[in-house]
Amino acid sequence: MRILVVEDEPLLADAVAEWLRGESHAVDVALDGGAALERVGVNDYDVVILDRDLPVVHGDQVCRAIGAAGGGTRVLMLTAAADIDDRVAGLALGADDYLPKPFAFRELSARVAALGRRARTAAPPVLARAGITLDAHLHQVFRDGRYVPLSRKEFAVLAELLRADGAPVSAEQLLEKAWDEHTDPFTQAVRMSILKLRRKLGDPPVVLTEPGVGYRIR
Repeated sequence: MRILVVEDEPLLADAVAEWLRGESHAVDVALDGGAALERVGVNDYDVVILDRDLPVVHGDQVCRAIGAAGGGTRVLMLTAAADIDDRVAGLALGADDYLPKPFAFRELSARVAALGRRARTAAPPVLARAGITLDAHLHQVFRDGRYVPLSRKEFAVLAELLRADGAPVSAEQLLEKAWDEHTDPFTQAVRMSILKLRRKLGDPPVVLTEPGVGYRIR
């Protein structure tokens, strides 16, 4: 998924981002509400993890703006204010879920995954096509019963291709979902990841190129 972490404590923001990247998500970070609004105006996020008490623009305003945009982005409000009134107020603003600090990273992962399933058409936890099986929970891939070790980016790219169920996926779409905002749009990262995927998945080739369109699973 493409995720935005909005948190004004840099150490916590970086820790959350690295944890989620370790689960093959593409993660951007904003340290204040103004930067968050700029990013949601440009990028298509599945989930925004939003601290409520933010500088520049308060988290409440950011949450309202995301809701008013009418897209599929889901908001997980992350804050130190943990009493019932605060949780109710956060949900009333349009947040989809609420997680008080301190929190366990495993619970954060579970809540993000649940919101991601609501942000777009739900995909089953196990994706399969053309002899390939991808288990999103166990983070494992098999080709005709053979375990295939993949990097985080290769796993994310393969998951997007499998979700498309044979339809082509453009390089731009893969960049949007599997890489963060610091990636050069003219990079060869997608092409190199596809080459590595083909080599690791072996013969016969199952990742096909549709010239001028993108890539698809046979």
